[in-house]
Amino acid sequence: MSSTHKHAVADEPVTSVLPDGDIPYDPDHDFNADEEALAALGYKSEFKREFSLFTTFCVSFAVLGLLPSFASTLYYGMGYAGTAGMTWGWIIAMIGIQCVACSMAELCSSMPTSGGLYYASAVLAPQGWGPFAAWITGWSNWLSQVTAAPSVNYGIAAMVLAAASIRDPTYIPTEYQTFLLTVFIMILHAIMSSLPTRWLAQINSGGSTFNFLALIIVIIMIPAGTDREERGLPKFTPSREVWGTIYEGTTFPPGISVLMSFIGVIWTMSGYDSPFHLAEECSNANLAAPRAIVLTSATGGIFGWFLQLVVAYTVVDIDAVLNSELGQPFAAYLMQCMTEKMTLAILALTIIAGFSMGQGCMIAASRVTFAYARDDCFPFSNVWRQVNKHTQTPVNAVWLNCAVGIACLLLIFGGELAIGALFSIGAIAAFVAFTIPIFIRVFFVGNRFRPGPWNLGRFSIPTGTIASAFVILMVPVLCFPSVTGADLRADVMNWTAVVYGVPMLLVCIWWVVSARKWFKGPKVNVAHMTHGEEQQILEGQNVQRSISAGSGNGVPEKLQEVATSSA
Repeated sequence: MSSTHKHAVADEPVTSVLPDGDIPYDPDHDFNADEEALAALGYKSEFKREFSLFTTFCVSFAVLGLLPSFASTLYYGMGYAGTAGMTWGWIIAMIGIQCVACSMAELCSSMPTSGGLYYASAVLAPQGWGPFAAWITGWSNWLSQVTAAPSVNYGIAAMVLAAASIRDPTYIPTEYQTFLLTVFIMILHAIMSSLPTRWLAQINSGGSTFNFLALIIVIIMIPAGTDREERGLPKFTPSREVWGTIYEGTTFPPGISVLMSFIGVIWTMSGYDSPFHLAEECSNANLAAPRAIVLTSATGGIFGWFLQLVVAYTVVDIDAVLNSELGQPFAAYLMQCMTEKMTLAILALTIIAGFSMGQGCMIAASRVTFAYARDDCFPFSNVWRQVNKHTQTPVNAVWLNCAVGIACLLLIFGGELAIGALFSIGAIAAFVAFTIPIFIRVFFVGNRFRPGPWNLGRFSIPTGTIASAFVILMVPVLCFPSVTGADLRADVMNWTAVVYGVPMLLVCIWWVVSARKWFKGPKVNVAHMTHGEEQQILEGQNVQRSISAGSGNGVPEKLQEVATSSA
């Protein structure tokens, strides 16, 4: 056993399901630094580590997709509170969002695994609650991931058809055409996401670079190319009006309307968790992945605000933007203040950036599905967790997500507000999943958390507290309808609480009826040695850890099933 790994779990900067005395073991080769950290978390490496800090950031920034995300959610960001919500409202929202990102990055450094937030909830939960915390976190995160690509691709399809309508004013896009075009884009992304990891890294590097350049170009093109003066208007709306006017887009008080407009910010900024899910494919993961999380959130927050500002200062008529026959508010906005050629040029940049974003969403979602299937969270998990031997990617997980996403797109036939629920689900489901392990870390774990090399130090608890408070406030607000009282009808109802709440209720019922009997959280799949009166080698694939029998911090004390052999 000359190649036996000699470091115990306690020697690694990780918070693990394995007891500190366990020694991960591989009889075939010595672990490198990334494999050591992953083995200490209980998992063996199954992917090639071909993502660097830059390429990981590229995928994350592509998933963030500031330009297409803004274009897709303008109906909500501008429609609820107008330019006030887009200017100082964005700043307020970003304070809470950045706290969430920093707290998540700290967890990622301590637990760099594809299971990410789900794994963290299982390990950090109080005694007896680990499996349930992992179950709720995992399903909420999966809902956000599996709805990301269809919502992005719906926005792309709507912009493509809006561009066609601009070229031919007699053409009005139909729901059926939007659905078919979105499905076509979904299938293209699924095919691309089934490619080898090296190809994916290169594709997403190019896509992210284009995303960033397109964003800068659009931020410059809008104020430079606006033709408001030719329409008898000042080149820019006065600052007093932009910052001081809260559009009456809801029947709630102005302050609540501004909070409701945060859906645009939250959905736009909900992609920075991707480095967490790519950690097992990233070199130097416990530093590169958390840095990519923070870099994505900070870069997105700053440049996203610049984009909000140029739109807020040039929009002419918010009512006309929201009610245009083009069926896409961003296209309608551009037609108010730009020439047709400039409008089509900006839409083309946005569509290409959106295609790259949808591709990144599909990749990230497939890694989440793989990680959860590895721990038997889904029916037929043995199928979804398979890694294709040719591409070394979870191809089956990719196509499962594609099928579920296409089913979600049937909401298109329910109208604007029904399909809008996809965006609200993405915002709520993602931030609920982001915050559960952060909340547990802040209020239940204390100093029992073992930080990784990237950590917040003494600012960890205050930052986590702000993050938790922000999400607790925003979850109910994002479920509010835009109208109340006698004006509230089925066709103007906010269906987010139903579309997100019903699946989560079913997941809870499944837990009570069945899952609590067999789901025990993250499964160890790496062989490891334990120290006691007799040294034992435990084969990970035959081990089922019981987190519910933990020692108070979610770390198990004993094995339920053990296959032993002489060391």
